[in-house]
Amino acid sequence: MTEQPNWVSEAWQQVTQKVNRTSKTIGANFPHASENGTYILAEPHWWTAGFWPGLLWLVYQDTKDAALKQLAEECEAKLDTVQNEYYRLDHDMGFMWTLTSVAHYKLLGNEDSKRRALLAANLLMGRFNVNGNFIRAWNPWTEGEDNSGVAIIDCMMNLPLLYWASEETGDPRFKSVAKRHADTVLEHFIRNDGSVHHIVRFDPESGSKVEALGGQGYSLDSAWSRGTAWAIYGLTLCYHYTKEAKYLETAKRVAHFFISHLPEDFVPDWDFRLPADIDSPKDSSAGAIAASGLLLLANQVTAAEAPVYKRAGEKILESLFRNYGNWEGSEEGLILHGTSHFPDGKYTDNPLIYGDYYFVEGLARLKGYKELFW
Repeated sequence: MTEQPNWVSEAWQQVTQKVNRTSKTIGANFPHASENGTYILAEPHWWTAGFWPGLLWLVYQDTKDAALKQLAEECEAKLDTVQNEYYRLDHDMGFMWTLTSVAHYKLLGNEDSKRRALLAANLLMGRFNVNGNFIRAWNPWTEGEDNSGVAIIDCMMNLPLLYWASEETGDPRFKSVAKRHADTVLEHFIRNDGSVHHIVRFDPESGSKVEALGGQGYSLDSAWSRGTAWAIYGLTLCYHYTKEAKYLETAKRVAHFFISHLPEDFVPDWDFRLPADIDSPKDSSAGAIAASGLLLLANQVTAAEAPVYKRAGEKILESLFRNYGNWEGSEEGLILHGTSHFPDGKYTDNPLIYGDYYFVEGLARLKGYKELFW
């Protein structure tokens, strides 16, 4: 283990103790947002299905608790039905199978997990639009809706499944698709100042850009903080796998925008660019995602640059622990004050399972764990 701030050991102890408790109530299920102290369980096809088993694997790699391992394996097995039914699969296969099957395979060499992850990578690659060089995000939410030209910034975190598949199989097609999608993000999603569009719609036939959409941000021109966090982490991972400088330089630009807009407590509001009369809730999940990405970014840049990103990641995580953590009582969530979807009024001040996951991932990185599930 590497040298770590004193608070990290305390935070990790609190996490492991609480996960041991909550695992007995959550079980092999798929929590999404905590409401009134209890995690609401989602269906296995929902995009957040990988985060609870991923969190279990993070703790297991330290404690070797067989009960946590069993729950993670049971969650992974439940996702077989989702793969086999096919119709509910969208681009978030990366979120789902990276934190279940890839994690399981990397930690324990499970061959069934490798097979599941490679199948998911093939299915994800099948969503690539060759005309527009993007991975289609969603299937229609309602009958008659056309999402065939929609791509979103969140998908940057699905690309590592493709990079992993190329490395595992020696087949460059997976990596090529990931890079071409990432290049589209560089061209159409990242503004000059480092802020990020959530959604871009393309003509699925010609591949030309039609429009940028506000999505989960306040407006077309705003800066949704979680989208910014997805970009920091996803672009850094692209550099990690390709060593192409354009991804690193853009990750740094987005990171500077994010860091420069953090408030005094280092935990971002839901949107960085709001009218003065709008009362913005916090999004602790955006902070956790960005912190984990910033710590990885610190490992990719020069030694002179690294402290800028490492210190920011540490400060975010420490604030989440001290000011947003819930370590006692019956609340199942770890980190309070997440905002899932403010424009739709969904879970605007709640613990969120992905906030919990990335918080624990960031702590694991500070503790010196080098295994990168992504």
